[in-house]
Amino acid sequence: MAEEDSKPVPAAQESLVKAGPISQWLTENGFEHESLEPDKKGVEIIKVESDFLLPLSTALYAYGFNYLQCQSGIDLGPGQDLVSMYHLIKVGDDAVEPEEIRVKVFLPRENPRVPSVYWIWKTADWQERETYDMFGIIYEGHPNLKRLLMPEDWVGWPLRKDYISPDFYELQDAY
Repeated sequence: MAEEDSKPVPAAQESLVKAGPISQWLTENGFEHESLEPDKKGVEIIKVESDFLLPLSTALYAYGFNYLQCQSGIDLGPGQDLVSMYHLIKVGDDAVEPEEIRVKVFLPRENPRVPSVYWIWKTADWQERETYDMFGIIYEGHPNLKRLLMPEDWVGWPLRKDYISPDFYELQDAY
């Protein structure tokens, strides 16, 4: 065995993620994104900048991803980014397993803004509202972005990891 075969792989090369077929198609068509490590089921995950979410989403819709199964928020921890995540599926193919992809947009905690995908997938309506209500991510262009679960006068974003719960919240008109 040659000596160069036994050399350790530099850390930068170890961290490279092999692009999946959807990521390769996006790259071939000029859509900026980054491939992330697939999940444990092998679902491809891509990272996109907020400014490129709508063009990339439109391309994925044209590619056949006609169903937004889930849109949610993720808090990476106090002082770290918030993430708006989209799980897309191709519905209607004759395939036994439908094709899936996840798109993640990493947003600054101080001003988390991302374009709404409501105009591409109508199922984003209440999902984006819930993410706004719980994490404070603002979905620009959403037709009715307001609190969904919490009262309109609630202060803060309950699912953020740095959220401090008030001692009580009185429901005066509950009964």
